[in-house]
Amino acid sequence: MRSSDHLPAGAGTRLVVVGHGPAAARLTEALAAGGFAGRVTVLGEEPRAAYDRVALTSYLSGRTAEDLTYPVPEGVELRLGRPVVGVDREARTVTTADGHTEPYDTLVLATGSSPFVPPVTGRDLPGCFTYRTIDDLDAIRAACAGVRARAGVVVGGGLLGLEAADALRGLGLTTHVVEMAGRLMPRQVDEGGGAVLRRHIEALGLAVHTGTGVREVVAGPDGRVAGLVTSDGETIEAQVVVFSAGVRPRDELARQAGLAVGERGGVVVDDGMRTSDPAVYAVGECALHDGVVYGLAGPCLTMAEVAADRVLGGEAVFTRADTSTRLKLLGVEVAQFGAAEGALDVTFMDPVGGVYQKLLVSDDARTLLGGVCVGDAAPYDTLRPFVGRDLPAAPGELLFTGGPAGLDVPDDAQVCSCNNVTAGRVRAAIAGEGLTDVAGIKSRTRAGTTCGSCVPALRKILAGAGVEVSTALCEHFTHSRAELFDIVRVRGITTFSRLIAEHGTGRGCDVCKPAVASILASLGGGHILDGEQAALQDTNDHFLANIQRNGTYSVVPRVPGGEITADRLIVIGEVARDFGLYTKITGGQRIDLLGARVEQLPLIWRRLVDAGFESGHAYGKALRTVKSCVGSTWCRYGVQDSAALAVALELRYRGLRSPHKIKSAVSGCARECAEARGKDFGVIATEKGWNLYVGGNGGFSPRHADLFAADLDTGELVRVVDRFLMFYIRTADRLQRTSAWLEQQGLDHVRRVVLEDSLGICADLDAQMERHVASYTDEWRAVLDDPGKLRRFVSFVNAPQTPDPSIAFETERDQIKPVLIPLEVTR
Repeated sequence: MRSSDHLPAGAGTRLVVVGHGPAAARLTEALAAGGFAGRVTVLGEEPRAAYDRVALTSYLSGRTAEDLTYPVPEGVELRLGRPVVGVDREARTVTTADGHTEPYDTLVLATGSSPFVPPVTGRDLPGCFTYRTIDDLDAIRAACAGVRARAGVVVGGGLLGLEAADALRGLGLTTHVVEMAGRLMPRQVDEGGGAVLRRHIEALGLAVHTGTGVREVVAGPDGRVAGLVTSDGETIEAQVVVFSAGVRPRDELARQAGLAVGERGGVVVDDGMRTSDPAVYAVGECALHDGVVYGLAGPCLTMAEVAADRVLGGEAVFTRADTSTRLKLLGVEVAQFGAAEGALDVTFMDPVGGVYQKLLVSDDARTLLGGVCVGDAAPYDTLRPFVGRDLPAAPGELLFTGGPAGLDVPDDAQVCSCNNVTAGRVRAAIAGEGLTDVAGIKSRTRAGTTCGSCVPALRKILAGAGVEVSTALCEHFTHSRAELFDIVRVRGITTFSRLIAEHGTGRGCDVCKPAVASILASLGGGHILDGEQAALQDTNDHFLANIQRNGTYSVVPRVPGGEITADRLIVIGEVARDFGLYTKITGGQRIDLLGARVEQLPLIWRRLVDAGFESGHAYGKALRTVKSCVGSTWCRYGVQDSAALAVALELRYRGLRSPHKIKSAVSGCARECAEARGKDFGVIATEKGWNLYVGGNGGFSPRHADLFAADLDTGELVRVVDRFLMFYIRTADRLQRTSAWLEQQGLDHVRRVVLEDSLGICADLDAQMERHVASYTDEWRAVLDDPGKLRRFVSFVNAPQTPDPSIAFETERDQIKPVLIPLEVTR
C-alpha cells in the first residue's frame, strides 16, 4: 500500500490519536512499522487498551480480556481513561475531561461509534444493556447469574444481535430476538436466506420475532426489567434486555470543532482519510467516506492503514470497501459477498438440510456479481475473489461445492477483506519465506488475523502451492485429533490439564476441550462428570440429556435392537404419565421422553434404572442404536436371527465414545427392512452368514454404505466391527462421520488394516475394544450413586427444589408441547 520510496515523517512531529479501539491500534502499529519518528500520544476513553471486538463474544466463553487485547507498539504513549472533550483547531490542541491540554501537529479522530438504543419507555431500567464493550459483557453476565434471571430479549436481529443472543443462550437464559425488519440479518441475507436462517435459529430454542419493534420495556414490582412489549402488542417476559439495533458514529468532537459531518452523522473524509481540516484525519466507525459509514472490521482497519501511509508521506487511497462477510452464528454458517442484486440469479435450496445458496450473475450469465450462503458457506472461499470477473465455471456447478476442485484464485483477487490481502501476496509470502502453515501466513501478511473467515481460502492456497496443510486440532494443539489420541493412549494421560501443559499451549477452547474429553472417554478415562472432565463436555453431556427449545430435556433409555418386554414398556409409559412427558417413538427403535426439567432428570432416571434401563447416550458422540427387523425368528423371509445380533452388538458397543455419533442396523434378509446400508456400520444377513457394510449415513449428506466383507460368521463379524470402530476412533478427525473418514482413508486401505492387519495394530485394536466392554458402566446410575454429581441437577443453585417458572406447556394431539408464557408486569 505504501511506497518504499516515501520517507517517514520527521522527528518532532506530534501526532495525537483520540480513541483507542481496533482502528486506532492498527494506525499506531502501521506508523511504527513504517518508521514514524515523531511522538505518538493516544488518549483512550475506556479504562483498558484496545481489544478485538470481532471476538468479543468469546470473552463469555473463557477468553480473558488479556487474550483479546492488542499489543501497544514501542514508543506509543497510551493514556487510558482520558476522554477528550474538546478540540481547538486554531491552537491545535485537544482537552481531556480532567482539564489537561495536549498539543498536536496532526490529529486523528478514532472515536468509533456508540450503540443505538431506540427511544422507548423503560430503556434505562436496571436490566437493560448494550452489547459493545467488555464492561457491557461483565454487566450482562452478572445479571444473568442472578437467581431471578430466566429469560432475555435481544433487540436487533443483525450480526451483533445474533451474537448477543448466542451469549444469553450460553448464559442459560430462554432467549428471544426482536427484529424490526422482516427477516434476520437483513443487510447480509435476502428473504430466502433469512427464512432458512430463522429455521436454524428457532431449532436451537430461540424465539424469533421479525417485522416488529419495541413499544416499551416494562418494570416489575422491584423496579427492574420484567418484560418487553413489542410494537404489535405482544408481551415477552425478560429479566435482561440487550439492545443491539445498530450503531451511530461518534462525531460530537468533530461537530464541536466545526469539521464537516454528514447529514446522518459521520466525520466527512476524503480518499486519504483527511477531514475538512488537512491537519485532522478520521478513521474507523466515526468516518464517513463517499457517503458511507462502515461498521465492519475490514474497512475500518484499511482506513487506519491509509491514514498511517498519508502521515508517513505516502499516497495511499481508500476506495469503496469490500463488505463481504463470512461468519458462524449460533453454529450456523452465513456468508454474503459482492452485490446484493443482479440481473440473474441461480439458487440452490435444501429446506430439510437447512441450506440456502444464491449466486448473482450478469444478464449474459458470464460475470459473477455476488452471492448469499446460509447453512453451508462452501462457495464463499473460492468464489468471493471472482466477484466482478468471468465465472470460473457454469453457475450451477459453483453452488454447494464452491466450484471445480483445484480452482485457482487470481493473484490480484482479494482473499482477506479485513486486512486487504490479495492471493498474490499470500503466494509470494509462501514462496519467498518458505511458509508451511496458516499461522505463518497470518504473521507475515495479516490475512486471517481478524475475523478468520478467509482461513479456509488460505489453506487452499497453501495446498495449491504444494504445501501440506496443517492438521492441527486448533490453535492450542499443533497435533491432529488422531495424534492426540495416540499421545493420550501411549503416555497414559488422564486429564486435559496435563495434556495441554505437556503438549499444547494456553487454556484450551470449545474445539479442543470436547475433543479431548471424547478421547479420554474412549480410553476409559472415567465418568464424564468426574473432576475436570465435567468442564470439558459439550452442552448436552453436562446433563446426560439433550436440551430442548424451551430449556427442558429429553430422556432416552437404551432399548437394544428395539426389543422390549411388556413390563419395561409399561414402566416407560408410567414414567411418562407420572412426570407429564411427551413420548415419541424414534427412527432408531426406541422411545424418546421429552419435557423433563433439569431437577426431574435424576428422579426419572431412578425409576428407569430400577426397572433395568440405562442411558441410551442420545446426548453423546457415541453409539446411539443398533436397529433391527424381527429376522428369522418371526419373519418368513428371514435367513438369520437379526434381532439377537442387534441386541448383542448394541450391548457390546454401548457407551463407546467416538469422534461423531455412530448408528447401526441389522437386517435379517436382503429385503433390508432395518435400512442397514444407511448406517455407519450395517449388517445384512445372507444364507452363509452376514455381509458387513460401512460408511453409510443419512441426514445432511446421505451416503450408502460400502460392502466391507461378505459371508462372515458371527464371531468373525464381531471381530471385524471391533477393529473397524477402534481404527475409526483412533484416526478420525474431530466431528468426522465414518462416511467422510472412509472417503478420506480409502476403502481399500481400511480393508487392509482391519482384515489383513497391514499396520500390525489389530491386536492392539482388539485389546482396546475388550477394555471398553469390560469397563462399561451406566452413566445415569453413576450419577444416582454420587451425591456430588447429583448436586449439578438443579434449575437454581440457591433454590434447588424450585422448578423453573418460565417453563410451560400446552396440549396438542393429547400430549404436551412447549410454550413461552408472558409474565405479568407493572406499567
